[in-house]
Amino acid sequence: MPSAIRDSANLRVSNRSKADKDPTEWLPPYAGYRCTYVTTWIADRTRYQLSIDPAEQAALAERLAACPDQAITVALAR
Repeated sequence: MPSAIRDSANLRVSNRSKADKDPTEWLPPYAGYRCTYVTTWIADRTRYQLSIDPAEQAALAERLAACPDQAITVALAR
């Protein structure tokens, strides 16, 4: 199976397992992507002025502790 097809299949399985879960319930299976996922989650919540509940905030803070050099870039929605 070509790698692009395999990667696409893995992404679909990963997306199905995630559904509408937040970072307290789900993180990407690939540990190397978790910092990017968490910082993107925070940027998106900030961009659209969405709230983060206390459990979510605690989970995000715990994950960010493992990402000391990961920048969070936010472009505010208009």
